[in-house]
Amino acid sequence: MSKENAWNTYTPQQLEELGALTEAYKSFLDAGKTERECVKEAVRLAEAAGFEDLDAAIARGKSLKAGDKVYRVCMKKAIALFILGTQPLEKGMRILGAHIDSPRLDLKQNTLYEDTEMAYLDTHYYGGVKKYQWVTVPLALHGVVAKKDGSVVEISIGEKEDDPIFCITDLLIHLSAEQLEKKARLVIEGENLDVLFGSRPAPKQAADSDDCAAKDKKDEKEAVKANILHLLKEQYGIEEEDFLSAELEVVPASKARDCGLDRSMIASYGQDDRVCAYTSARAILDQQDVPTVTMCCLLVDKEEIGSVGATGMQSRFFENTVAELMNSTGSYSELTLRRCLCNAKMLSSDVSAAYDPLYASAYERRNAAYFGHGLTFNKYTGARGKSGSNDANAEYIGWIRSVMDDAGVAWQTCELGKVDVGGGGTIAYISALYGMDVIDSGVAVLNMHAPMELSSKADVYEAYRGYRAFLEA
Repeated sequence: MSKENAWNTYTPQQLEELGALTEAYKSFLDAGKTERECVKEAVRLAEAAGFEDLDAAIARGKSLKAGDKVYRVCMKKAIALFILGTQPLEKGMRILGAHIDSPRLDLKQNTLYEDTEMAYLDTHYYGGVKKYQWVTVPLALHGVVAKKDGSVVEISIGEKEDDPIFCITDLLIHLSAEQLEKKARLVIEGENLDVLFGSRPAPKQAADSDDCAAKDKKDEKEAVKANILHLLKEQYGIEEEDFLSAELEVVPASKARDCGLDRSMIASYGQDDRVCAYTSARAILDQQDVPTVTMCCLLVDKEEIGSVGATGMQSRFFENTVAELMNSTGSYSELTLRRCLCNAKMLSSDVSAAYDPLYASAYERRNAAYFGHGLTFNKYTGARGKSGSNDANAEYIGWIRSVMDDAGVAWQTCELGKVDVGGGGTIAYISALYGMDVIDSGVAVLNMHAPMELSSKADVYEAYRGYRAFLEA
């Protein structure tokens, strides 16, 4: 069932709205290259829109009522935002759920080493990546270093115009005959994704005794590493042992940019799944009226590695937060909490694979997502016979169709490639364990999980419109 390209339907006013939204989205991508940075930016936007920290409200003994706007953060890497409705919470909520982690390279705890007068950072890749895509591209270092005294140092190197950048080297074409015979997954191996961090030795110190001379001779063996450690101490106040309690991520150093001569697309790292996270957040932040049904935007971590851990969707963070929310309205009980979660409706907002004619054999064209055709809906994801899928029920999809069509939202249904070609998962199946209605919904993306991903501005705009329509239905 072919639908019209959304670009052909826009009024001048809608094109203006689209432009403003996508410019703000690009700024969000630049500000949030890690899950911590995304939460920090989400808090800033939420407070500017009148949201209050739920924990602060609880500490003051505040009773919440319809129209109140609150948020709660989990370990600085996940966040839930709510606008309380006039309807009792046990009747359910409208939930937009997305994830804010993206594939990247994490530094190992014992990370800094020197080899042949070159300093490297040893890494462990996070999430599903094509390893060969990460060599010879400009890289930046983001994250935090927690010191023993309790202080936390924030690190961001490689984003400013005058910052140094980093890279992972590749073998020159002149010597790569053997390398080019390897399968793509073996061309660059995981243990070789080490970041080149420096090559200048520390200045030699004048030796005024035999002991000093002996020490200097020993230090010369790792003089480049010594120089790096000196710079880290001087510029950031951290020592080598501080890497043991650090969360440092290597990400592409590029900024979000318009793509195409017609500027119809956005090129950036991290659009899986920050494109859905941003549009979901904006959908709730832009709400002005007191809703009938309580609205929620849930942005979680760790989806790329199975939604595990304290900040992933499998944790009790969301459930506990809803319990605290209900308690602050004076309506909490275990039964009302279960009713609230069971009666909720949710869009598991995650990206889908956009059809790429250069790799047409991986797609089934009748059930693929296309650039410019709007918000995507995947009835199921998973792999090999829908394994690991939620598989939304028909009645819920019928309701979704009505909501989107009544709001004039451009939307499409799709699957993630041909049957048995591949597959993937989202947080939908986890939320569905509560008995709520859930369907996967998002934006079609090209180059998914690559250092640079592409989205259509029209699809970003339609996602925002669709998420608002869902919240308000």
